[in-house]
Amino acid sequence: MKVLLVGAGGVGTAFAKIAARRSFVDKLVVGDIDGGRATTAAAAFSAEAMGVALDASDARAVEAVLRSEGCDVLMNAADPRFVMPLFDAALAAGAHYVDMAMSLSQPHPHKPYELTGVKLGDEQFAKADQWEAAGQLALVGMGVEPGLSDVFARYAADHLFSEIDEVGVRDGANLVVAGYDFAPSFSIWTTIEECLNPPVIWEKDRGWYTTEPFSGAEVFDFPDGIGPVECVNVEHEEVLLIPRWVDCKRSTFKYGLGDEFINVLEVLHKIGLDKTSPVSVRGGSVSPRDVVAACLPDPATLGDKMTGKTCAGTWVNGLDKAGRPFETYLYHVVDNEWSMAEYGSQAVVWQTAVNPVVALELVASGAWSGAGVLGPEAFDSVPFLDLLTEYGSPWGRRDG
Repeated sequence: MKVLLVGAGGVGTAFAKIAARRSFVDKLVVGDIDGGRATTAAAAFSAEAMGVALDASDARAVEAVLRSEGCDVLMNAADPRFVMPLFDAALAAGAHYVDMAMSLSQPHPHKPYELTGVKLGDEQFAKADQWEAAGQLALVGMGVEPGLSDVFARYAADHLFSEIDEVGVRDGANLVVAGYDFAPSFSIWTTIEECLNPPVIWEKDRGWYTTEPFSGAEVFDFPDGIGPVECVNVEHEEVLLIPRWVDCKRSTFKYGLGDEFINVLEVLHKIGLDKTSPVSVRGGSVSPRDVVAACLPDPATLGDKMTGKTCAGTWVNGLDKAGRPFETYLYHVVDNEWSMAEYGSQAVVWQTAVNPVVALELVASGAWSGAGVLGPEAFDSVPFLDLLTEYGSPWGRRDG
């Protein structure tokens, strides 16, 4: 497999480090707006890997690199605002495509906290027929959340339940970053996008609908010593993906943010620093959200200051195979101490990056195959979970 990896931040670099330990990637080209950063990330894979300066918003330039380097897969590790030009470039170049976040949403113009507008992934699914006709695979939402959480949903439906009431993705951590009052462990650009947009909920008799940000607070007890964390509704791809392939009555996503994090996001929103449209500043033009991101530490650099664990998982309830009431939490925990010692990557970015590597190995082997725009739920979960364990990062299960 010859891969063009676009995005050389924390997740992209972790992807290169993980893929370097597997044999299925024959060639890796890393593209990033910062050519030097791309070269550094490429070196994490091998001395022969190449880094190039590449603008992820320029579909023609990306297509040209795919063609000139003979890459058969585009791995998107860039911000979600670049999904569509990268998605389109892969289709035009005849390459397969994998991302970890889907095309962006737009709130309903009149009832944003009741009705959906443009949903996450709508732009990609609108082109599904083109991908299918071309015989190319666009595997969307294949990180950890979305991604592994969706694989868990497929596993639960196939192997544990006869009827599912709710598939609820629950994400929490007890990570602490020493020396900072506020230092997000993941891209603040993406975090602002998903946390301040209207959260989406799916119900079988109602379809997709929205609610207010940070609604539906509940305390969820996370495993492996993380403990109780208050979680709230957040817009996330799983709710848009899971109902397409998994028969359930309800689908939700709740994230353990904490009061301080929520307060910071609310203040950013109140003063307009969450906006992406450029504003004029002393004759220049700049996006307020980009300024916020530039003022905060790069999440990829925080690993040696971070302690604790992060947990991604899928809580499912309904009836087991014998028709009895049953609930379970399928989860994956990464300890920052382990990921730093083993890979030199902090826990959150490593946990995000490992899953597309696993997925691409399954595609390379033929264990996963298909054409069109497909989510992780469209494939057999068992080969994925087995291979993830082989990578040295096993998953867990806690029945309630």
